[in-house]
Amino acid sequence: MSYSVQHNLQLRPFNTFGIRATAHLACTLDDEAAVDEVLGLLREKGAAEVHAPPPHEIRPNEQPFPRPLILSGGSNLLLARDLDEPVLLMRTRGRHVVEQQGDTVWLDVAAGEVWHDTVRWTLQQGYYGLENLALIPGRVGAAPWQNIGAYGVEAGERIDSVAAIHLQTGERRRFTAAECAFGYRQSFFKTPAGRDWLILSVRLRLSRTFVPRLDYAELRTALAMPGLTAVQVADTVEAIRRSKLPDPALLGNAGSFFHNPVVDGETVERLRRLHPGLPAHTVAGNGTPATFKLSAGWLIDACGWKGHREGDAGVSPRHALVLVNYGEATGQDILHLARRIQDSVQERFGVPLRPEPVVIL
Repeated sequence: MSYSVQHNLQLRPFNTFGIRATAHLACTLDDEAAVDEVLGLLREKGAAEVHAPPPHEIRPNEQPFPRPLILSGGSNLLLARDLDEPVLLMRTRGRHVVEQQGDTVWLDVAAGEVWHDTVRWTLQQGYYGLENLALIPGRVGAAPWQNIGAYGVEAGERIDSVAAIHLQTGERRRFTAAECAFGYRQSFFKTPAGRDWLILSVRLRLSRTFVPRLDYAELRTALAMPGLTAVQVADTVEAIRRSKLPDPALLGNAGSFFHNPVVDGETVERLRRLHPGLPAHTVAGNGTPATFKLSAGWLIDACGWKGHREGDAGVSPRHALVLVNYGEATGQDILHLARRIQDSVQERFGVPLRPEPVVIL
């Protein structure tokens, strides 16, 4: 069957935080050909009344709109309640070459494919451009939604277009990269209007010529070698990530819990006068006032939170930016700790932190 329906589905295996929660109704979509039937079923059952002002939190019954909650890999999610709204789990599969021109290759990848497996598959085929994004958890459909990024590369740089279907009307549309409005951990699909669209597949634009991106000092230092290959870059990225981030299969987490805050030059100067070791990276300029990305992990660590634990909710002792579930923490436990950290950083540095995962309240 191209889809399945389950009642009272236990969601602990479907979120990397390992939070115990239940979905009253869940549909698993295995074949895109059945998407119209599945969406019709969910609309018939009375889908989610879910909206997200502010964008990192989802609250029920605000500006009601019938739609399901899309659950991809569950790697960017904090469940703080059981789910009465229907849940749609994307598990569609498929990767194929659409077009080749010279060194450029266009690939269509189904939304349900695992992102890391896709990165490794492209390298096996000799298609380059995703190597810096190895080991990012989740599925391909979440890549444009979040505009995932790591080690100087963002997915939006490699995305040519996104195929999607409107959850209510069933309209199908292909969004160009420009229409996706990619920004730092941001896209059109995270806006209120964008949440009405279900991502079906992602068209990637890759190259047969490997051009290393070693913007980050950790990569430059580790990869200072002749004859560097894309596989070596991916291997090194994996090793660095594993050294910093706990394995969700062993310790529940959603990776980086907070966005790195972006501030203006005046703020950076003020903070560096008080804290000379503060790291800051330029993220804009070229004729416009420069902005700077601060390290949220450094700010949190400076406030003494690294390794902190409250019951089964805690901050990783390996990386201050990672909140963890030691076993039986609830979503509310994690959220309470996150808010205390936000208050602490705001009080000491005057810098607000925004959660990166979607929080279901």
